[in-house]
Amino acid sequence: MPDRLSPLDVSFLYFEEPTTPMHVGGVAVFQVPEHGFDYDSLVELISDRIAFVPRYRQRIRWVPGRLANPVWVDDEQFDINYHVRRSALPRPGTDEQLNELVARVQSRRLDRNRPLWEMYLVEGLSRNRFAIVTKTHHAMVDGIAAVDIGQVILDTSPIPRDAPADTWRPTSEPSWVELVAGAVAETIRRPTAAIDTLRGGLTDVRFTVGRLGSTAGGLFAAARTAARAAPGSPLNATIGEHRRYATVTLDLDDHRRVRKAHGGTVNDVVLATVAGALRAWLLTRGETVRTSTSVRAMVPVSIRGEASGAPGAQLGNRVASYLVDLPVGEPSPVMRLHQVSYRMKAHKETGQAVGAEALAGLAGFSPPTLHSLGARVASGLSKRWFNVVVTNVPGPQQPLYAGAARMLAAYPVVPLAKHQAVSIGLTSYDGKVFYGLNADRDAMPDVDVLAQCLEDALAELVESVS
Repeated sequence: MPDRLSPLDVSFLYFEEPTTPMHVGGVAVFQVPEHGFDYDSLVELISDRIAFVPRYRQRIRWVPGRLANPVWVDDEQFDINYHVRRSALPRPGTDEQLNELVARVQSRRLDRNRPLWEMYLVEGLSRNRFAIVTKTHHAMVDGIAAVDIGQVILDTSPIPRDAPADTWRPTSEPSWVELVAGAVAETIRRPTAAIDTLRGGLTDVRFTVGRLGSTAGGLFAAARTAARAAPGSPLNATIGEHRRYATVTLDLDDHRRVRKAHGGTVNDVVLATVAGALRAWLLTRGETVRTSTSVRAMVPVSIRGEASGAPGAQLGNRVASYLVDLPVGEPSPVMRLHQVSYRMKAHKETGQAVGAEALAGLAGFSPPTLHSLGARVASGLSKRWFNVVVTNVPGPQQPLYAGAARMLAAYPVVPLAKHQAVSIGLTSYDGKVFYGLNADRDAMPDVDVLAQCLEDALAELVESVS
């Protein structure tokens, strides 16, 4: 029988709504190599590597009567040219134009009748660059060792590695009789499967909350923190179907200099930078900011293992997630950093980390660049638990290539949950830290202001060590 989706993975199909598409994305910017790089080059590269990710040629087939969770079946009509698309920016091809295109692309849900991924080659970017924009549904990845197709097309050298021979031939889809028979057999063999299937179809938040009681370890500590409702904030709002997107590029060495001077970790510097940016952004909106004002962030942190670093390597060796109250009311950037460091240290010492398995027990786990960690908390809980998601994924500090094209930047696109006006994702790569801000179009018309505030907040910290 074909692979059946787990209750956790299928939940992202049930939870998906027009305002909350359940896919994670990325924007990679490349330098056009000497001999060029076009749509045919990208299609050829993906065709050579897609054997590494067999799920990307499978689609979802529902069981009649919803007697069991759906199954993965080979797409007998798989058309790589449907999934790999071509776009171009009008002159002058600015980063702002690219961000507007990304916002429109990421706003649209994926076609459930086909494998749940898309990739766009965006030509016409200024300074002889192009971009690759990716979308992958949460249901596509089923564990910490899974690999996103955006990773397997990258190499550590401009000379592509050899790819295995592709001998894939689609297996015929099961008939509806076979699907029903498989569901009945599974129910007889494992009676709880029927209960899991029923629960998977419920969108009642009470069920998701109930899962907290049966999830091991770190979630109990997180639940105690979440028992105190997140502070009221314009970061929580009713959201629509359309998005805005903004990017920021900062120097990793600046973060390291601040850490060296004031202690803590690079991630503490990131969170202090976000806290300072949110403070400035709230003030530009005329919001009241008192010394006690805070913003609660959910912070899934991926820590890359020493052995990983090559494209396609397992990324999620160790993952922890924290609920952190960011001190946006503190006017001193150095004091903000000390307070963040203290709170993060307290989390670690008291065991208030939500480990990878614990978070998966709440709402699943999806590792395309691991940014989807923050997005995979049940959307109905987000308004109570936290105000904003901040995902930080360390990346390789050496150049990567798609074919002969060097990757210059890698910005994440972290999806929004219900009532989330903006999500903040960042990836460190090749000496830079790349922020991607995914925002609701109506609730966050000033997302570019927040992006500028991030630059200014880090500059404040750097000035403190000059």
